[in-house]
Amino acid sequence: MAIATTAGELEPTRILAPDGTVPDGYDPPLSTKELLDAYRLMLFSRRVDERAFSLQRQGRLGTFSPVSGQEASVVGSALALDPARDWVVPQYRELPAMLRQGYRLELFFLYLMGNPAGNRMPDGVNLLPIQISLATQLPHAVGLAWGLRHQGRDGVVCVYFGDGGSSEGDFHEACNLAGVRRAPVVFFLQNNRWAISTPVSKQTATGSFAARAAGYGFPGELVDGNDLFAVYEATVRAVERARAGKGPTLIEARTYRMGPHNTADDPTRYVPPEELEAYRAFDPVARLRTYLHAAGVLDDAIEQQLRGEIEEEIRAALAAAEPQAGGRGEQLFDNVYADPPARLTQQRRALVDDDA
Repeated sequence: MAIATTAGELEPTRILAPDGTVPDGYDPPLSTKELLDAYRLMLFSRRVDERAFSLQRQGRLGTFSPVSGQEASVVGSALALDPARDWVVPQYRELPAMLRQGYRLELFFLYLMGNPAGNRMPDGVNLLPIQISLATQLPHAVGLAWGLRHQGRDGVVCVYFGDGGSSEGDFHEACNLAGVRRAPVVFFLQNNRWAISTPVSKQTATGSFAARAAGYGFPGELVDGNDLFAVYEATVRAVERARAGKGPTLIEARTYRMGPHNTADDPTRYVPPEELEAYRAFDPVARLRTYLHAAGVLDDAIEQQLRGEIEEEIRAALAAAEPQAGGRGEQLFDNVYADPPARLTQQRRALVDDDA
């Protein structure tokens, strides 16, 4: 089946083909260890999705949005960042990038279990909380990046959002301010073809979301979002540009959402089954696995070891989180004010007394 595209749609930059091959003479910019770490993180993300989906159906976790199908976009971009000085500002489908910054899977499970502690970023971790309100993290990211520059730091902010988020006013306002102020921010747009149930063809008439960047005075790049190498190299260029004081970049990673928008969604009501089946041939995890096997970096024994380690990590994180499910009511007052006003202190005290 030919995959339907928007009229005039541009072709993205691609290095790693769907069959796992690369152009003759191509030398990956990642070391053997980095390649294995990238594959492990993608595999880890896919397995967390599978496990969490099952737990949600059992009533043990709340609604969540799987990453499945978009692992190369998230991991490839995250690898281009330095967690010690760069920041990640997620939407709600960027768990692998959050983990690489220093977030813990136990906290993710706590968040999905209704414990506010799960969305409180650990001290020293350059990461903003998960954001459910569509695109509202974009102005925050620009402000954060602008602030880093004023403080004389060379940190870069990578903010994630989707094709649907780019239709919000927050996107345009954030891009305009970032362009004017040359804020060191990378706008990473994951075009997974569906804004919940709205297809890309009903969101834009342009051939690429990346083309919008020119209107704000900075470059845009369109890459195959299921190609780890293309995503990584584009993000490295954007980070270097931002760090050098040259301002923002908009990266459109064209990928595909292989599952539901979230666990409350039924994609069978609007996604043509033949479309989903066609896009399975572009699976980023399978693509990288094929390449690594051919390059002699991965074999069945290593894969089995990785999968065993992943299962144990997920089991341990879940075991640590479940006794804390739901949290305590007084946690609603935590991490809001450095110095809480008197009225909130009184409300917290009253809540604690009622629970006693």
